[in-house]
Amino acid sequence: MDVSLDKIADPALAEMGKNLKEAMKMLEDSQRRTEEENGKKLSGDIPGPLQGRIQNIGEQGHIALLGHSLGAYISTLDKERLRKLTTRILSDTTLWLCRIFRYENGCAYFHEDEREGLAKICRLAIHSRYEDFVVDGFNVLYNKKPVIYLSAAARPGLGQYLCNQLGLPFPCLSRVPCNTMFGSQHQMDVALLEKLIKDDIERGKLPLLLVANAGTAAVGHTDKIGRLKELCEQYGIWLHVEGVNLATLALGYVSSSVLAATKCDSMTLTPGPWLGLPAVPAVTLYKHDDPALTLVAGLTSNKPADKLRALPLWLSLQYLGLDGIVERIKHACQLSQRLQESLKKVNHIKILVEDELSSPVVVFRFFQELPGSDPVLKTVPAPNMAPSTVGREGHSCDALNRWLGEQLKQLVPVSGLTVMDLEAEGVCVRFSPLTTAAVLGTRGEDVDQLVACIESRLPVLTCTLQLREEFKQEVTRTAGLLHVDDPNWPGIGVVRYEHATDDKNSLKLDPEGGKIHAGLLKKLNELESDLTFKMGPEYKSMKSCIYIGMASDDIDIPELVETIAVTAREIEENSRLLENMTEVVRKGIQEAQVQLQKANEERLLEEGVLRQIPVVGSVLNWFSPVQPSQKGRTFNLTAGSLESTEHTYVYKVQDTGVTPPQTPSGTRTKLRFPGQKPFKKSLRGSDALSETSSVSHIEDLEKMEHLSSGQEQEALEANSPEQHPGAPAPQEAEQTGTFQNRAQGPEDDRPQVEEPENLR
Repeated sequence: MDVSLDKIADPALAEMGKNLKEAMKMLEDSQRRTEEENGKKLSGDIPGPLQGRIQNIGEQGHIALLGHSLGAYISTLDKERLRKLTTRILSDTTLWLCRIFRYENGCAYFHEDEREGLAKICRLAIHSRYEDFVVDGFNVLYNKKPVIYLSAAARPGLGQYLCNQLGLPFPCLSRVPCNTMFGSQHQMDVALLEKLIKDDIERGKLPLLLVANAGTAAVGHTDKIGRLKELCEQYGIWLHVEGVNLATLALGYVSSSVLAATKCDSMTLTPGPWLGLPAVPAVTLYKHDDPALTLVAGLTSNKPADKLRALPLWLSLQYLGLDGIVERIKHACQLSQRLQESLKKVNHIKILVEDELSSPVVVFRFFQELPGSDPVLKTVPAPNMAPSTVGREGHSCDALNRWLGEQLKQLVPVSGLTVMDLEAEGVCVRFSPLTTAAVLGTRGEDVDQLVACIESRLPVLTCTLQLREEFKQEVTRTAGLLHVDDPNWPGIGVVRYEHATDDKNSLKLDPEGGKIHAGLLKKLNELESDLTFKMGPEYKSMKSCIYIGMASDDIDIPELVETIAVTAREIEENSRLLENMTEVVRKGIQEAQVQLQKANEERLLEEGVLRQIPVVGSVLNWFSPVQPSQKGRTFNLTAGSLESTEHTYVYKVQDTGVTPPQTPSGTRTKLRFPGQKPFKKSLRGSDALSETSSVSHIEDLEKMEHLSSGQEQEALEANSPEQHPGAPAPQEAEQTGTFQNRAQGPEDDRPQVEEPENLR
């Protein structure tokens, strides 16, 4: 594979190789100078708005990108030289790929879209099976409809793409189910496929092509390609194979299921992601003896521009060499095996591809064993468990796995993890280093860091899942709270407070409920607990709820629920008081105005008309002054009533009015150690305390409980109905009398100050 460019016989290729070496030398010299000046490695960024957004692609990436520019340069040559050069590039690249991936005597078609090669293969199969298709066109297909068989685990949208490209109706597609009883649930059911083929032949249809998977798009499972090849030879069906596991054909050891793909009629390879090469086309290798049909199907072309598509890959393969290609693929497989072996030792992590030792794809998910389930199967619920409970557990695990995947993607971005939702297993996390490791530069240390991050997040996941059911039951028992089932929320749960005027049969936006929940969210965040709270939902047309986040420690759920209920009730009462206060004050002002006007009229009648005349009134007031009475009005907000100010002016003391009621609080009061955060369970009896510190802490807690109980007992005795509310206790009366006797002496000697009668 290490073919030196200066040894090529063609003068144009030799000149191109010389220029290419000079260009690479300039790149290396520029990179070395930049490292010496800046003291750091060249980041590969370009100036302008794209700075910081272009990843470091390495030297092999520069070679692939240089191939596109070089192709434009080569296209300016004269036609004869251009024809020879492009034919040489295409034949060399095809020969190298066939040798690397063990596909003997094959032809190659280079294309940008990964699905384009399969569409061309379908055209070739149609032209091969329908001899009169070129003359009669779709009339031949109408008389005997072709059938394309796809696995149910095929990548989404593939069948629709083929029908659109070929102009075929959707009934020409036949989706083959996967195994349901034996084998992998992502492998094609061969027995059911044979039954479908026989049924189609009986209906007068023509089985045309079968698309098998050597590594499904979701979990990397490989179909039984050897058995499928025998079935296709029996019924004359074209067999096409695609998948990420085809990359392992370049290794020394290949599993028998993947090795059987070398006997298929065609296969699609994607060397760009496998080798970390940007802008490199995909390749479809196929075997066919009729060049005229391949030309009609579009697999071959006489245009030099179409042949130049292989130039970036031609340059990259020569730069990497066979050893470099094998080393990159082997490194990706070792990363997947390393992660798989590490995850087998981690509890509560299930691997979905344990039977495929050679698969470079690892799919795993967090799980929690249900009560009464088989510890071997890990997914079978108890017989007496309701289906709704099993469904809720599945939804809960899906939300937690989605959260786990997003957390791991942020903590270890070079791992290239993806979160996907499978039909049978639910939400899973996929690690496919063969498509990401070469680009992201994933190493074995990154895999170890990924496992460590998974282990650090497991206590949070297990604790949250255990508290979910307890939280739901506690909310159901609490008046005024409603538990909301949100399968997409990974936290402890979702709760909504139902206020007095709440319409329980409607889910539309409630402004009053939104204000209460906004205040509740503010109060909960002020507690500075380890829990996170947020208000939802995302859709503004729905009622507001409080979303409680994940828990990393044992949480006192009854205290949490009670705090939410009491705080929401207080906010509702305060808001109701503020709303009623406006109306009460307005009515009080109107009533005060009426009473003051009435008082003025009474004063006029009392003083007489003569006192209202300016001169006469002054003379009359001088001879017979009138003793005015200070009559005003004061508004008591607590009682909501108007009161006279006469008591204030006469006794020189402002009336305090009715004492406002105390703010309602919860029935449960919990004493905490100094520094203990809210909603934490008591540490009494915990093994975490040492023998010396636990005794002192427990004694302090008992003293606090004794003091609080004593205060509550005194409060109960003070408010006991057997004693008159106004009568003091015996000891208090004694102390009060003594104090009064001592205080009376000095007061008698003090001079008495006479207060003025009129105060204005």
